[in-house]
Amino acid sequence: MTASEAKTRIDQLRKTINHHRYLYHVLDTQEISDAALDSLKKELFDLEQQFPDLITPDSPTQRIGGTPLKAFKKVPHEKQMLSFNDAFSEDDMRDWMKRNKNYLSSASALSSLISHLSSLFYGELKIDGFAIELVYENGTLTQASTRGDGLIGEDVTQNIKTVEAIPLTICSAKEAQANAKKLGLPTDKFNFDANRIVVRGEVFLTKKEFERINKEQEAKGQKTFANPRNIAAGSVRQLDPAVTASRKLDSYQYALVTDMGQTTHEEEHLLLKALGFKTNPHNKPLGTLEEVFAFRDHWETHREKIDYEIDGIVVMVNDNETWNTLGVVGKAPRGGIAYKFSPVEATTVVEDIKVQIGRTGVLTPVAVMRPVTVGGVTISHATLHNADQIERLGLKIGDTVVISRAGDVIPQITAVLEDMRTGKERVFSMPAHCPNDGSPVVRDGVAYRCSNKKCGARTSENIRHFVSRSAFDIRGLGPKIIDRFMDEGLISDIADIFTLTEGDLKTLERFGEQSAKNIIREISEHKKISLSRFLYSLGIIHVGEETSRALVSALPISNLKFQISNLIEVVQHLTTEDLQQIPDIGPAVATSIHDWFADKHNVELLQRFETLGITLLADKKPANAKLAGKTFVITGTLETMSRDEAKEKVRALGGTTAESVSKKTSFVVVGADPGSKAKKAQELGVVTLTEREFISLLS
Repeated sequence: MTASEAKTRIDQLRKTINHHRYLYHVLDTQEISDAALDSLKKELFDLEQQFPDLITPDSPTQRIGGTPLKAFKKVPHEKQMLSFNDAFSEDDMRDWMKRNKNYLSSASALSSLISHLSSLFYGELKIDGFAIELVYENGTLTQASTRGDGLIGEDVTQNIKTVEAIPLTICSAKEAQANAKKLGLPTDKFNFDANRIVVRGEVFLTKKEFERINKEQEAKGQKTFANPRNIAAGSVRQLDPAVTASRKLDSYQYALVTDMGQTTHEEEHLLLKALGFKTNPHNKPLGTLEEVFAFRDHWETHREKIDYEIDGIVVMVNDNETWNTLGVVGKAPRGGIAYKFSPVEATTVVEDIKVQIGRTGVLTPVAVMRPVTVGGVTISHATLHNADQIERLGLKIGDTVVISRAGDVIPQITAVLEDMRTGKERVFSMPAHCPNDGSPVVRDGVAYRCSNKKCGARTSENIRHFVSRSAFDIRGLGPKIIDRFMDEGLISDIADIFTLTEGDLKTLERFGEQSAKNIIREISEHKKISLSRFLYSLGIIHVGEETSRALVSALPISNLKFQISNLIEVVQHLTTEDLQQIPDIGPAVATSIHDWFADKHNVELLQRFETLGITLLADKKPANAKLAGKTFVITGTLETMSRDEAKEKVRALGGTTAESVSKKTSFVVVGADPGSKAKKAQELGVVTLTEREFISLLS
């Protein structure tokens, strides 16, 4: 992507994110899911990292929250309330750590700052709630405020006082000291006599309370809430505290803003608990990134066991000195990051719409997308089912879309973000002629179908031949699986096999993770193939294994490893007369080869193979080439070996074999009960050999 293209995309992302952030933070409503918004924000963050000159002060990555509602009194925060950048993968986390190390190298070595720590990080469950700041004067709650824009929030003290999980008064210095001792803290290290204590936390709604409130809404004939977070946010911002009280909100505190002598984030949590605040019992120190990964993965699979919504974990550098040295970039602290669970929704760009032909000849449009992780699986294809579905979505090629995958459901494009359009998007239309064989396409209800009833079945046969043992030898792709992939719109020609990903297969019903891995590994391991096997795999009419080998032996290509484009150029320069000079290639075969390589669609197919990384290897040269230049035809039944074994022995000595007898044949080996080939040899004057004479010639 060029800087100009990046600027256009960044401008679109900022406009769209600002729109949805306003809905989310100010109006407590939303048009797209949190996961889809997170995906847009992550794309913007990554682009700005790639093109830092395009970062502007008003970018959504450089500010927090939204404008406070005018109905509440505005109050300043003692320190800016920050929010975290997001990570979605282990690689994202390693990149975050690498950025921190690079930043610290200019100030002081990371190892020296954390040498005294047993844990590098502190991990917290990221509750899907509403952030607040609490101020206690002489032990009594005097002010509660929302995040607002990070610098100025909204005074919601009266509402917060209705939340039983938040203490109206905290422990006295003496009580806090006693509690700290029980928690294993060195009490002489901390100042428990602070008159003003500022803490921060999260207000949230439990799943059980969420269900209760929505049942009440239904009973009243009123609209239900989309998620617990919306209720929590709306409840905190109610002008009537009685409404807030009726919602039975809960809260955990996670940050101690006041300096009481704490040197680690772990100590902050223990001090909060000693002061009488409710803290999350699942939060814990983590020694390494590997422990961070394990902590996140554990809660992704166990999140249903807790009675509140979480969408990931927050990972913070445990050491406060390191945290402070890292400082802030834009809206976020460098020392902390939100490591999200695999989203069930994400945004991506539809780069193309391909039409795949199923085994029954039905044309299925399939979206080819920028790879995106949804539900723990990387997705690059999504079926669009039929033309009516594309029309319902209003989808164009080049659109930014929301893709969803909940549980084991096949990924679906659920929405088009029209405000992300640049004007370069293209309308898609179903083809009038079949992409496979050019036959007219007919409409059959909602489906479009190739009028040639044999089209899909023939394609299935071609693909089966392509993966067969004598060709690419891709194990695991049996006839039923090939037909399944065709019907799902994943493949419609032989090159499509090499576009498959684990994500494409994992999402199929009754298709396990391990079987997906096995097939993709098998495909990946067969991207290198000998030239003769490659030619055979293409399914050119009249071109079998022997003809493929004969053709290769005559091609002026000597490299051990060469490009498919070289093959195209060499074969296209051969006339049918040139081809007929090769043993085992007569007029019909020569015409078939010549016409196949002259066909534009076939050449495009070969070029796709090269783009997909298929590498051709020269056929192995025999160590002893005593039969070089000799062509053998085997007929009848041999006593000491099979005909295939006889052919292998000929090839091992540099000779070639053919299926038919011609004037170019050197020898015909005649076994018991020979067919017409022996008679043809006599007619053409070709030398015939008994099995004993053949064995003698080999020795």
